[in-house]
Amino acid sequence: MTRRYVHAPLGEEVRAIGGGYTLLKELRLALNGREVLAIIGVGTFDTSCCGTGGCAYALVPGVVLAWKDSAGSDGTPATLVEPVTDPEVRKQLARRLQKDEHVQDVRFWCAEPFIPREEETQ
Repeated sequence: MTRRYVHAPLGEEVRAIGGGYTLLKELRLALNGREVLAIIGVGTFDTSCCGTGGCAYALVPGVVLAWKDSAGSDGTPATLVEPVTDPEVRKQLARRLQKDEHVQDVRFWCAEPFIPREEETQ
């Protein structure tokens, strides 16, 4: 299944009740003749009741099928991707990002959007 990644602004902090995050850069990583989109960011929790801290992370929307070929509802460029589902490829990409980008956490988009089961919504 394909999904669209709407490119978020880089370098702008987004604040929330317990802290915030900033997307630092987008990477297009070569993998077996294809490109994988990865976004590097940092998150902090500095206004939480439970202490302070943070981490660097990578978000991997997936394999690029069409780079910035459309736009989101606000006109922001969007890229068509296919999520990475192979566990071995995920491990390979996670190791590479942890080594090269010094991130502590790597998260991959799911192939299907999350839809809660009925019992989870009650």
